[in-house]
Amino acid sequence: MSSFLWKIKKKLKNNKAKLGLISTPHGDIETPAFIFCATKAALKSFTTKEAKKNNTQIILSNTYHLMLQPGSDLIAKHGGLHKFTGWKGPMLTDSGGFQIFSLGHGSVADEIKGRKFNSKIKKTLLNINEEGAIFRSYVNGSNLLLSPEKSIQIQRNLGADLIVVFDECTPFNVNKEYTYNSMLRSHRWSERSINAFNTKQKYHPKEGSAGPQEIYGIIQGGIYKDMREESINFNQNKINTFGIAIGGSLGSNKEEMKEVVNFTTSKLNNLRPVHLLGIGEPLDIWTFVEQGIDTFDCVSPTRLARHGSALVKGRKGKINLKNAIYREEMNPIDKECACYTCKNFTISYLYHLFASKELLGLQLLTNHNIFFMNNLMKEIRISIREDNFENKKKEWLEN
Repeated sequence: MSSFLWKIKKKLKNNKAKLGLISTPHGDIETPAFIFCATKAALKSFTTKEAKKNNTQIILSNTYHLMLQPGSDLIAKHGGLHKFTGWKGPMLTDSGGFQIFSLGHGSVADEIKGRKFNSKIKKTLLNINEEGAIFRSYVNGSNLLLSPEKSIQIQRNLGADLIVVFDECTPFNVNKEYTYNSMLRSHRWSERSINAFNTKQKYHPKEGSAGPQEIYGIIQGGIYKDMREESINFNQNKINTFGIAIGGSLGSNKEEMKEVVNFTTSKLNNLRPVHLLGIGEPLDIWTFVEQGIDTFDCVSPTRLARHGSALVKGRKGKINLKNAIYREEMNPIDKECACYTCKNFTISYLYHLFASKELLGLQLLTNHNIFFMNNLMKEIRISIREDNFENKKKEWLEN
């Protein structure tokens, strides 16, 4: 019997929101769920014990960064990422495909807005070809190849429960022909990834350093509906994966992104959990749960915390606690929030910590933002269970 299971527990009638359950060898994930990024096998300024106390279900680590430092073989010697990090719950690793995008085109914001790559940052992506992507290591300057087979080998060493096929995250500012050829290459890389995953080498087929694993495919095609449909058909009918992720460029603005995701989910058959890569703003999560997304990942909750921003309900979404207007604010971030930070500290104190460059400020704000995101997902799940999604969404946004 498989250690993995995807089960839809309830679907709403007036939209595509659904309650689900992903079972893994390291525990269950109630969906919709948010996946926090422990990019280099660590949540920034936060322990895995604290993450669990804040109701975190699953975390994500990055194949590209961990292959460079400390190396996947060392992590495998520990028995995989779970033992390496002390995290006992489900884990996911991405394939390194997004690094092809970011190292070649700059940040997502830079690329979408058409800004030139920052010349002060040395490009480390040297070439993309059929074999894979050639990088210059930022650790020691050596050239290395990340191929589908290499990505899967590393992800098996890392031992996460859920892994992802190797792909090229197609940029927005390229023409339709490039997008199409990139999508077809990602499809060929997907087939090679799955072949490597199903091959007995260091581990038994579909296993890694910590035991059984399952794999996600990725839908590409940029903003083009005909390509998205072709990629959906490939992922649902040509390859066999446990889950499906929606990747690549989703457009140059929010409306375009909503249109691309809604079109994509409308063509899916619900036989697999659906993950939306790199999306983490609370307003977007309400929208995309409504469109049928089951899981999300993004660095934004912890990154915002490190820069002094607290997540809050409402359309504003966040407040910058480094703003001088908060110097004498005697209330917590949210009087109704049950996190340790809000129950014990004022905004004024948090302002002081950031003004003084105290590390405690990063920890307390990370604590709040992680609790906030997990509570958001919990409220969404309850609203689906109680057939109250629309009212809860309106209440949340107008708070």
